[in-house]
Amino acid sequence: MGKATILVVDDNPENIDVLVGALGEGYQLRVALSGEKALQIAQRQPLPDIMLLDVMMPGMDGYELCRRLKQDALTQRIPVMFITARNSSEDEVKGLEAGAVDFIAKPINPRIVKARVAAQLALYDQQKSLSQLVQQRTSELQLAQQKIIQYLGKAAEYKDNETGMHVVRMSHYAYLLAHAIGMDEETAQLLKQAAPMHDIGKIGIADHILLKPGKLDAAEWAEMQRHVQYGLDILGDDDSHLLLTLAREIIAHHHEKWDGSGYPQGLRGEEISLAGRIVALADVFDALTSVRPYKPAWSDEDAIGFIRDQSGQHFEPRLVDTFVALMPQILEVRARYGD
Repeated sequence: MGKATILVVDDNPENIDVLVGALGEGYQLRVALSGEKALQIAQRQPLPDIMLLDVMMPGMDGYELCRRLKQDALTQRIPVMFITARNSSEDEVKGLEAGAVDFIAKPINPRIVKARVAAQLALYDQQKSLSQLVQQRTSELQLAQQKIIQYLGKAAEYKDNETGMHVVRMSHYAYLLAHAIGMDEETAQLLKQAAPMHDIGKIGIADHILLKPGKLDAAEWAEMQRHVQYGLDILGDDDSHLLLTLAREIIAHHHEKWDGSGYPQGLRGEEISLAGRIVALADVFDALTSVRPYKPAWSDEDAIGFIRDQSGQHFEPRLVDTFVALMPQILEVRARYGD
């Protein structure tokens, strides 16, 4: 690792010279003669590892500079030490309240300054390392959660789909569609992660119904529709994570239809959640163009024709128009994640 960078701020060049003399051999030094200039320098990459501020400066004093540094997300973690002739207990409290980590009175003892700077830098390095470790572990945990959800979705698909790639394709279709209609990136990503759970309730459907090659009779169809409730039962009512909340919303609504003829609640129009409306379209298109026990795969032209015919009936017209316009990207996804 290279030398740590220290930004020294004092309107008196002689004071800066003293600190540079005390610290220059072990560190990279930057200097500023005013609070305004220091604020500019502090925001440049690479950021300072620590800042030493005088209090009494014309214009922006050290306290105000420290407060501004702590209000800016870019600079708020940089440790600030005050080195000042104002050494009353009230001055020290004011400095610490502004966000400083240390307060040293002038005239300075160079050895003491050097030792206390080293101690603060060591602490800062530990904090950065811990923060990086927490971010890494958090990312790993989030990835594991996403994989578990995807695998659960695949587990349901394996009951009536040879590879389980349906959930991968339709989740990408849903993401593309959500993004195209203006959904923000974070929510669109959550939708892509939650979409594979849409048919998790199929795990509870008997194989002789799920894999029946012919048309289901009334009793079998009624049982098939119960997979929505089975899916909701599997996820339970835990609201501790947005992903699970969105997954339940999708499970509950992805078989509803724009004209109110869907199930299980017969919701109509915007009574159906946007996530449910998006996943319904993505799910149906991939199901139509995939082999199923009860049918061969449809051609793209036939599937698109059906989607268009169902605009305003099964699907929201706005989503149909956008989905058809996205067809080149949709077909790229299908080619990438083919069975």
